[in-house]
This record gives sequence, C-alpha cells and structure tokens, in this order.
Amino acid sequence: MAVERVAVPVQTSTERRVRVMFMQSQSYFGSDSMMHSLLMRNYVRDLADVHVACNRGEHGQASASLRALAQIPDLNLRPTNFGPTLHSMSRRAIVAGLPSAATMSADLLALAAYIRRNRIDVIHGTEKPRDAFYGVILAKLTGAKSVVHLHVKCDDWMSAKVRWAMAQADAIVGVSRFVAESAIGKGYAPSKVHWILNGIEAGRWDPDLDGKPVRRELGIGSDEVVLVIAARMFHWKGHLSLVRALARLGRDTPRFRLVVVGEDDPRGAPGRGSLTAELKALVAELGLEEKVTLTGFRSDIPRILAASDIYAMPTFEEPCAVAFLEAMAMRKPIVALNSGGTPEIVEKDICGLLSEPDDIEGLAANLGRLIKDGDLRARLGSAGRRRIETVLTPRRMAEEGLKVYRQILAAGPVRSQPAA
Repeated sequence: MAVERVAVPVQTSTERRVRVMFMQSQSYFGSDSMMHSLLMRNYVRDLADVHVACNRGEHGQASASLRALAQIPDLNLRPTNFGPTLHSMSRRAIVAGLPSAATMSADLLALAAYIRRNRIDVIHGTEKPRDAFYGVILAKLTGAKSVVHLHVKCDDWMSAKVRWAMAQADAIVGVSRFVAESAIGKGYAPSKVHWILNGIEAGRWDPDLDGKPVRRELGIGSDEVVLVIAARMFHWKGHLSLVRALARLGRDTPRFRLVVVGEDDPRGAPGRGSLTAELKALVAELGLEEKVTLTGFRSDIPRILAASDIYAMPTFEEPCAVAFLEAMAMRKPIVALNSGGTPEIVEKDICGLLSEPDDIEGLAANLGRLIKDGDLRARLGSAGRRRIETVLTPRRMAEEGLKVYRQILAAGPVRSQPAA
C-alpha cells in the first residue's frame, strides 16, 4: 500500500528551536532566581532547549539554587564554580583579566566550551555582577547573544562591571515598563530595551486556605480586620509610612491588626541601623502597641496571607513586587502606592487602592476604606486573583521571553557549527 506523504511546513528561521543558557551565579535562591526558574520551566521544549549554569555550592554542599533548579524537568543543569563575587575583586584585577580568557577560572573556560559544544544561542542572566559580566564575556567568546534581565531600577549605584555588561548586551529586559524606562533614561539604546512583567503559578496558591490557626497563634480576634506586610525590612518598602497612616484612622474604624513579617536587611539602607528597632519605637510613640504585631522572619507566607484581609505595602519605586503577586493569588486586595512598577501589576481601583507617594492622608483614607468595607475587599481580591490566572502567568512570561530571543537572533548571524 502506498503511504501518502504528509506535507510538513518548512520551519522558518524565526520559528526554529532556540538554545538558551541561564546564568545562576548566586548560591541563594531569591525572587529573581524564582522568576528565571519559571521561565526555564515554562519554555515549551519544542521551541527552546534550556540550559543553566548554576553555582555548585561550597564544601561539598549543593547550593540552594542548585537544589531548587534540580526540580525542573527537562533542564540541562550544569553545576559551575563562578569564583568569588566580583564585589570582592579590585577593578585592576578585572581589567587586567579582560585581554585573555586564560585568566578566567578553569570552570568558566570549561563553561565556554560547553556553550560552543551545545551551540547555545542566547545567554540570559540577571543584573547580578557575575551573571551580567561573565554572561556577556562568555557570549563574546562563543558568538552567542546576551541578555541582561533587570530586576531592579537602573541607577548609578550599579557597579561599573554591570553597566559595562548592559552596554555590551544584545538585550536588556526589565521586569516592568518602569524598570525598562529607567534603563533608557540612563542612556541605553531604546531599541534593545524590553520589559516582561513578572508572573507566578496560580495553582501553587490556595486562596481558600484556612487562616484561623495563624490568627489563634498571633492572638488575633475573629472580629479584627488583619492587614499584612510581608517583605524585607528596609525603608523603601514603606513600613514607617504604613504605621503613620494607620495612626491617622478615625475612632469609627473597626478593630484591626497590622502583622509585619520580615527581618532586617541592612543592604537596604547601609549605616541607618535596624528598621525593626525604628519601627518598634514609632509604634510605641504612636500608641499602637496593641495594633501592630511583628513576627520576624516566617517561611509560611501562604498561611500568613490566608489569615489576612488586606495586603498593605506602600513601597516606593518598586520594580515589580513578587509580594503583590502572591497576595493577589491568595485573593487579597492591595493597598499600595502609584509608584514604580506597582500600577502595572496592581490595577488601580480594580485589584487594589493606590495613593501617591508621600501622601500619608491618601494612604490612610485607602486603608480606612478597605478596613470598613468587606464587600470592596472581596471584589478587589477576586479581581486580583483573576489577573494572576489570566495575565500575570509564567506561560505569558515565557512567550514574551522567546520573542525577545528571536528578535536579537534575527538581528545578526548565529553560529551554526560548534567551534573546535
């Protein structure tokens, strides 16, 4: 019997499988690592061959990032020794090493050989110095394209090595339009700047989780409206503004409790001291000791959010807060600022209430409005959950990531044969 030949459409150059390698030089697994892991997990394997060079850890112990990424199926995981953080290396040592790849560590040279052997098209890293700097160097050595993924606002505090890498990269991707525009504002070519909003997996967050156990643990009454801020304790997150706003609520405000989750992060304000101590002093000064509970670090954020009614974080110039995504996934209404990338995530008056920066009275009004109105809380919370399920998804992130890759690959020749 003759077999009819099925015509297979010819795959165009823009549709071919992309070979991408992520740089994970950090041993810890932070929010930026989590976002990149979602890209790795959600790239359709028929469209992308995904590799990651991951910090192997020290003293025979696998790093936290290596353990986390090892859970992703169909991922080509290459443990790598990235050497000491570039923050500890002098500028002279860096510059002296540029003319010759031989000065790079043996592992990085082996990584370059791995990139050539696997014909990697794109090297994708964060703005962390080793990710960005080594990623661009490796791309130049091997002929791959390079992407620097910005998870923070682009500003002058960034090291010279990171700024050099961003100038040399084929693409800069911000986690929000706000972040992307900050890069353009610092002089990077608009033609190579893109943005991809963060997203999370809605299925990993159960908005019907019982919050009563946490309320009992913290001594919160069933009639109290619970506000939560769960974030690193540094000043830009808005803890002090939040407490000042709560102090301005009128006597007709129903009973409420603010639960502050997190520990001090001295990197947020070097030399300023403990924000936890400063916050406790302000709470005492304003007579809010019975209204504010500080828990310190907690690893059970879903349970904390389940116990809450409102997520309140008046953070200033936030790039694209994962905390907002998590609260929205738990069907919680948001109180925040119309600042940074926040309004790109939290639609004003749809998913949450936003006030202007430095407007304590406006912030207090929004807090009071939500504390008093349970129906409004339910409506905003439901809208936020729908946005997580339909828009702020890892699949959308992956589709937009592939578009960036294809754009930069179409701009120039791609190595078609592995080097000797």
